[in-house]
Amino acid sequence: MPAAAPPASIRAYIGLGSNLGDSGATLRAALQEISALPDVQACTASPFYRSAPVDASGPDFVNAVASLDTTLAPLQLLDRLQAIEQKHGRKRPYRNAPRTLDLDLLLYGEVSMSTQRLILPHPRMHERAFVLRPLRDLAPSAALPRGSLDALIAGIADQAIERLPAGFA
Repeated sequence: MPAAAPPASIRAYIGLGSNLGDSGATLRAALQEISALPDVQACTASPFYRSAPVDASGPDFVNAVASLDTTLAPLQLLDRLQAIEQKHGRKRPYRNAPRTLDLDLLLYGEVSMSTQRLILPHPRMHERAFVLRPLRDLAPSAALPRGSLDALIAGIADQAIERLPAGFA
């Protein structure tokens, strides 16, 4: 009997954010940890951006988006991301509280799902410049359910966001 074929890799996109502590260092560490996951390959990060909190208070965020190929199922990937958040001291005292690290599974191939733990595609990504701008850096022609990246970005042009210089510390 032939050996079973390995599971096919799926391209996923992860939103990263931090607004407590050394946010740049935290995002760099989280990206290394995501890259080192056993079932993740080809992890690439966008440039970092600074943005004001949306529907929240606290200091400005540092944000990025990572693309990766994985054989993990969506909820398995979410579990790994949440473990990385916990390692970095993520607390959830209330909705949209300031955070040391936030890792959101934005897209998982063409998968559409809705559970208590995970909704794919991410239900609010189309409303957030801090997701769309770095996503466009990685996948400018990405097809999103609510329209093209350029059209969605134009619709939220009032959100302040600044691309940080390469080597941001």
